Amino acid sequence: MPRPLLAAARGLLLVATLAACVRVRVDRTSPAPASAVASLRASIDSLADAPVFRNAHWGILIVDPERGDTLYSRNAGKLFMPASNQKLLTGSVALATLGPDYRYRTIIGTTGTTRGGVLEGDLVVMGAGDPSISDAMRADAFQFLRGLADSLRARGITRIDGRVRSGRDAFPDAPLGFGWAWDDLDYAYSAGVDELMFNEGFGDVIVQAGPNVGDSARVTLRAPGSFAIRNEVRTVPARAGNGPSATRVRWEGVVDGRRGTLRNELLLRGTIALGDVDTVSAAFRDQNGAFLDVLTAALRDGGIALTDPEAPHDSTETAQPLFTITSPPLREILARMEKPSQNQIAEDLFKTLGLEKTGVGSADSGRAVVERQLVAWGAQPTGAAVRDGSGLSRHDYVTPETIVTVLDAMRKHEHFRIFYDALPIAGVDGTIRSRMRGTPAENNVHAKTGFVDKARSLSGYVTTADGRILLFSFLANNWTTPTREVERVQDAIAVRLAGLRLDR
Repeated sequence: MPRPLLAAARGLLLVATLAACVRVRVDRTSPAPASAVASLRASIDSLADAPVFRNAHWGILIVDPERGDTLYSRNAGKLFMPASNQKLLTGSVALATLGPDYRYRTIIGTTGTTRGGVLEGDLVVMGAGDPSISDAMRADAFQFLRGLADSLRARGITRIDGRVRSGRDAFPDAPLGFGWAWDDLDYAYSAGVDELMFNEGFGDVIVQAGPNVGDSARVTLRAPGSFAIRNEVRTVPARAGNGPSATRVRWEGVVDGRRGTLRNELLLRGTIALGDVDTVSAAFRDQNGAFLDVLTAALRDGGIALTDPEAPHDSTETAQPLFTITSPPLREILARMEKPSQNQIAEDLFKTLGLEKTGVGSADSGRAVVERQLVAWGAQPTGAAVRDGSGLSRHDYVTPETIVTVLDAMRKHEHFRIFYDALPIAGVDGTIRSRMRGTPAENNVHAKTGFVDKARSLSGYVTTADGRILLFSFLANNWTTPTREVERVQDAIAVRLAGLRLDR
């Protein structure tokens, strides 16, 4: 290169180098403000990439639906075990498909004839899965059923010479979901579902210490008839007891001469300290049986005599309807499902979708309805593996993309407000009533939680500081750090979104 050109080149290089140095110095002394989105992404990355989550699997998607902007995405197209985020799918499809005014109807009918106040036949209950006959929705489910005695008397029946039995097999498949953990099945949250449901599938046993050390505990059923009890709980000195425990003695086989039936029988073992009272909650093995047993006890308590509840009658005889029990509307049932994350209502809705839309009240039919609706809303066919309605199954899988697609579909739906209000509200109610208090997310974030072992979820809606509604799904699987650390990250992101300003 000629010397003049070489000198010029060196001069230009020197100027460029000085300019670069100037830029670096300016950046260090007076940094330009980073964009809100870039700052958000850096913040989430730092949280999710913390060393404690080295072995964890995070799925995160945050979308501004009005602008069509994706604010953050991590593994958004990957499948995660959603736990109770599955209820977002079940609840949205139920609301969109059945409508907010849908009600369950349970028909009470009779066989035989009524003479002189005596029903010479069976009292037949034809259910379709009504989950509302519970203390949570009826204040006192036993007293609600007791009121049916008045309805029978009003129709001239004061005694029944026959059985109280079920007259419909609306949910013909297994009462338990596919892939449910066998060692959870005695707990209330893992109760199965059937066409007749009492108190969301579980009963309470009140255990009170005896008057003296060594005495048997006193056992009372909150709902008479709900369990047959074998009581082996002993009273011990104060502060020495380890609490009663509920275990099964027999729940299948030959019971009362009827092969293949179930029996809701509990063996209570353990000790209780002098002066103490405890409550044992246990799932019914036989949901239809529990409902009918409690109804029988309630009718007797209400003054209806049952001379022979096991009297043989032709079970194929057509029942003549007397009256109908009607549930509250779906808009109320939905809130009872989403806010406390009630599993049995979710499973009822799941099978109800199959019953109403295909004529078969099975989990497979419910699955077909849900998966078809997800695709209609724009989800990828491979974006979910639906196995139950509640998320108890460890075979449920869903992507953050699918959940956000559902949230967006409901945002544009005519019944969005019902869906939105049914979700737990941060710092206010439901499963996030104690989370995010004292932050911009309080009384702002409407979101569904989910938790089974090694799966923690939070997905829903948040309104930013400048009034924009965002959709988010935070799914975490396969960590070994304490679960609270996962919740801390999910809450921190939600709080950050609530304080975000996107319009400046």
